[in-house]
Amino acid sequence: MIQAIGLTSDPRKDLPPAVDDVSFEARAGRVTALLGGPGAGKTTVLRLMLELQRGRGVTYFRGRPLHRIAHPSREVGVLLGDVPGHPARTVRGHLRMLCAAAGVPARRADEVLEVVGLVSLRDERLSTLSRGMDRRLGLACALLTDPHTLVLDDPTSGLSTREKRWMHGMLRAHVAHGGTVLLTTPDPKEAARTADQVVTLERGRVVADQEAADFARTRLRPRVAVRTPHAPRLATLLTKEARATHRSVEVVRESGNRLSVYGSTCADVGETAFRNGIPVHQLADEVGDMGPRASTTADRSADEARADVAPQRKAAVSRPEGSREQAATRARSGGPTRTTGTGTATSSATEPATSSTASAPVRKRRQRSATASDTEARTPQARSGDRQRTEPEAEASDTTPRRRAAEAPSAELDALPELPPPISVRPAPSPLRPLRYELRRAAGVGTGFVTCGAVLLVSAVTAVLLARVGHTPRPRLMAGWPQQLPLPPAALGAGLLGALAFGDEFRHPALAADRGTVPRRLGLLAAKLLVTTATALLLAVLTLGCDIEMLYLVYGRELAEVPSDWLSLTASWFGLVVGCAWAGVLAAGLFRSTTAGLAAVVAVPVAVVPVVHKIVEGPSVRTAAGFPLRIRELLLNQWPFGGERYVEAAARLIAQPVGGALTLSLAALLGAFLFTTLRGKVR
Repeated sequence: MIQAIGLTSDPRKDLPPAVDDVSFEARAGRVTALLGGPGAGKTTVLRLMLELQRGRGVTYFRGRPLHRIAHPSREVGVLLGDVPGHPARTVRGHLRMLCAAAGVPARRADEVLEVVGLVSLRDERLSTLSRGMDRRLGLACALLTDPHTLVLDDPTSGLSTREKRWMHGMLRAHVAHGGTVLLTTPDPKEAARTADQVVTLERGRVVADQEAADFARTRLRPRVAVRTPHAPRLATLLTKEARATHRSVEVVRESGNRLSVYGSTCADVGETAFRNGIPVHQLADEVGDMGPRASTTADRSADEARADVAPQRKAAVSRPEGSREQAATRARSGGPTRTTGTGTATSSATEPATSSTASAPVRKRRQRSATASDTEARTPQARSGDRQRTEPEAEASDTTPRRRAAEAPSAELDALPELPPPISVRPAPSPLRPLRYELRRAAGVGTGFVTCGAVLLVSAVTAVLLARVGHTPRPRLMAGWPQQLPLPPAALGAGLLGALAFGDEFRHPALAADRGTVPRRLGLLAAKLLVTTATALLLAVLTLGCDIEMLYLVYGRELAEVPSDWLSLTASWFGLVVGCAWAGVLAAGLFRSTTAGLAAVVAVPVAVVPVVHKIVEGPSVRTAAGFPLRIRELLLNQWPFGGERYVEAAARLIAQPVGGALTLSLAALLGAFLFTTLRGKVR
């Protein structure tokens, strides 16, 4: 159950808040629709509920606000917009990565793929998916952790009629198992057809909170749309004639020269205008919407439904209209409306939404299963374009088995499978979960492999060219490090890989689908640093090996000999490469950009090293010459296992200009990262 209380967004400058004091409930076992046109505040309400946007108010998910839930993704499944995944990642790889982040078994990805019908596309890249397949993948991501509540922002936007029926069938299956579904839609007919409760928003406020049956009866009743330059005069004449004949007719003045006449017919309104010499520019039967502000949405819905009611249009226009009671009966029974003149024909969508007034067989079928055939049985108008039935025949067969057989889906639409089975996850977080996630994230795309290959190639070619030119020290030759470059290719490549580790999280926020911002937890940071360290060390070893082999193949053994002080040189090399990788990770996580991470790596030798030179004012190695001796004298004991040698090597490494600048930069970046992370937790 969802309880939204007093949701109010923060106003911008002098503008009123987009959402003002919105309160409603979405009960379990029901589909609740937030209805409103563009700018009504539907998406803002969802973002306030999910704590993605600052404002006032509180939302309880089964009695607890979202920030009080230990694992929000296991309580609430979210689908806001497109799937935020790397376009080069496969469908199965994306789901397995999310499984690792949520702590669910990897086989869960295959189970959910089978449910949403993406098994055949599991090896396809996310960038190749169509709109319908992307919606299926988004629903799979929402169902991955077996949540109780689903929150979806216009899930059927841009889908075909067949895909919409499938989506609504899946949502109906979820609520049939006791779950809660909250969705937004701009289409009142879709809301009445698929939801059990409709909450209508207008200008950021709740204007109606109704059962679907009441919404369909009061907000979707038939009307006659009239456009005339003499609207006030025609309204007065229609009201007088209705009083004279004791008929219940309601005339509503809309914007411009438009009238909405409830309880009358096109024929009666047209005859009245003809007798009094009033020109009429439009005269059409329509299904009422939320008012003049939603006319655009209603027109769009009418265009979608025009193909469904085309077979009945000709017969309906030639028949005389009935009374207001007959029109209301047709609206409740899902019968079609008619078009005269330039009006638009739409089909009423009231019957599927009236779960409280549905027949007993329909209710039994809903309780037994939530299959596609059940969903389509509640939407008879979806296939009205395939049946050449007149309105009397449709009304006569409303309660007969023949109608239910005609409403059954075609052979191409198979029954929907059951939802994925429930899962049990240990409540305590495991230290290996972020590590598994990071491993699958890094190995799921080819960017890292391409970067490593490019670094090895550039470094080997650079080493060969430097050896040909001459006058290059052997350590720099083996590292492929010209004097003109601030860093060797291996260090730049490691820094780029580190920047991508956090930069891709903000560019393709797969972890932010349920909370909106990429989590900068210390466990995730430690996992990224660990994986980046292993990658940087491997890249450093491969670079040295490839450069030495290329020098040996081209110039022989002389240039490929290992220097005598190889141990200290190797330690310095590994420290440089790993330090650059860490700088990329911390800077990208701090500034939320891959470019910023790589810029921080390059800034170490370009900007920080000159500053360190000025501060030290001389060779930095001399300051660490007697460091082990002074430490030994301070502690008054001998270092075990000759530890002073390692301390001296580390001190000399840090005391070098690049090493000192890199250490200083890492300390500053780590401190800033921890500060912003802790400040976010306090907020």
